[in-house]
Amino acid sequence: MPRRTVYYKPVKAAPRIDPRFSEPIKAMIEEEPSFGCRTVAWLPGFNKNTVQRIFRLKGWQVRMRAVGMRPRIQAIPSVATAPNERWSTDIARIWTGRDGWASLALVIDCHTRELLGWHFYRAPARQALPAQLSSTRSSPGSARSAASRRRSC
Repeated sequence: MPRRTVYYKPVKAAPRIDPRFSEPIKAMIEEEPSFGCRTVAWLPGFNKNTVQRIFRLKGWQVRMRAVGMRPRIQAIPSVATAPNERWSTDIARIWTGRDGWASLALVIDCHTRELLGWHFYRAPARQALPAQLSSTRSSPGSARSAASRRRSC
């Protein structure tokens, strides 16, 4: 028989949270959601470890993003040997004052860097680019598909 079956395994009590700490902390968080652990501890004069423990147990602590590089897609250089072989698109959001945000969709040729078309759109950007791509026509001698033209330079 294993020795560990004979011995008593101590069980930790569930952590208790004192309401005299948690209630003012909760009120302060709801009043100012941008306050972190240290600010919430400093203003009422609580111990920062107590406040941090309450944050963790109640689930009020925001997880910080990991620091460091994120994996990126490897960029493959795109070379267009002739005009109208590859196109590049871009969308810019522009503040127009009283009319709010507008979108500017641009299509350029990757070989000549010539602006082939643009569309200024007051609706969201996701509606501007399809309208611009459908209105831009290729030359009659082009054998490339529209999908290959949409790849970026």
